[in-house]
Amino acid sequence: MDCIVIGGGVAGLASAEALLQRGHTVTVLERAQCGLESSWAGGGILSPLCPWDYAEAVTRLTNRGAALFPAWADALLRETGIDPEYLVSGMCVLPPFDRAAALGWCAAHHVRVEQGADAAASEALLLPDVAQVRNPRLMRALRRRVELLGARIIEQCSVSEVVAQAGRVQKLATSLGDFSAERYILTAGAWSTQVMGQHALNLDIKPIRGQMLLFKFDQPPFTRILLQKDLYLIPRRDGHVLAGSTLEDTGFDKSTTRAASDYLRQRAEAIFPQLKGMPLVSHWSGLRPGSPDNIPAIGPHPRLENLYINSGHFRYGVTMAAASVEILVNDLTGAPQVLDVTPYRGAWGMP
Repeated sequence: MDCIVIGGGVAGLASAEALLQRGHTVTVLERAQCGLESSWAGGGILSPLCPWDYAEAVTRLTNRGAALFPAWADALLRETGIDPEYLVSGMCVLPPFDRAAALGWCAAHHVRVEQGADAAASEALLLPDVAQVRNPRLMRALRRRVELLGARIIEQCSVSEVVAQAGRVQKLATSLGDFSAERYILTAGAWSTQVMGQHALNLDIKPIRGQMLLFKFDQPPFTRILLQKDLYLIPRRDGHVLAGSTLEDTGFDKSTTRAASDYLRQRAEAIFPQLKGMPLVSHWSGLRPGSPDNIPAIGPHPRLENLYINSGHFRYGVTMAAASVEILVNDLTGAPQVLDVTPYRGAWGMP
């Protein structure tokens, strides 16, 4: 089967990898450069922030994605020589939070939790099995893997129209000409609704800007991910520390702001005072594919039989990637689903 994947972020490249491994021919069309949008910009925590605050549909997909990640990361390293830096570092959740809800959620989902386990706060909760990955390295490894499997990657290629007739996509009109295939996979992230145009129906995916800060220590100053409400600090093996992130409904504006930098630094220093006076290494932003309740859209288009979507993962595209691709591939092949996929079907606004 000949497939076109629209979008070269983690969802697109992971979809391409899975299809290539099953013998399909795959072309990836990317409006800019593969792996350099929200997939690159994120922190790489393989868990929702305060997971007890999310709907079960998010938990189901993030838990499955996190469980599949170690083998996936190992395979990428083995096949490409590029280390995604998968690391089980644990996540320390600092107060304030709903302790009863947290402990109840952990018990219901069989998630290990330790109370008062971190010197940062006697009231903290430690989730020792939470892992992280280094997004830019993951994306380099994934792109290389897709190239080695024989994908055709076409960058600087913007889709201007999805041309359909008789209930099927006939071709894609793009800035580099027309492209056609047997199947089309929409993985365009924050641009997904825009790409679909008149075929978007009631698809509700929009850009939500997130800004991040990066610091550098000679050695890792702490080993656990530190989380307080929606502010997290992520330690890397080489001494870098990420602080993030904002949630801003600013359209397709990817600029960074002094106000966000000041806000993130102030909150980061409150959590870890040793950051005071540390020079800022970098400050960047990304546009997440925002979706209602963080629930992505995965599955077939209700009116176009050869079009599928795997998009709208909001904050958790990397965490959900492997599980989302599993659902997509099962849709394409007719294999039984491992998860209840009902929540991921309604994004088009059709019954």
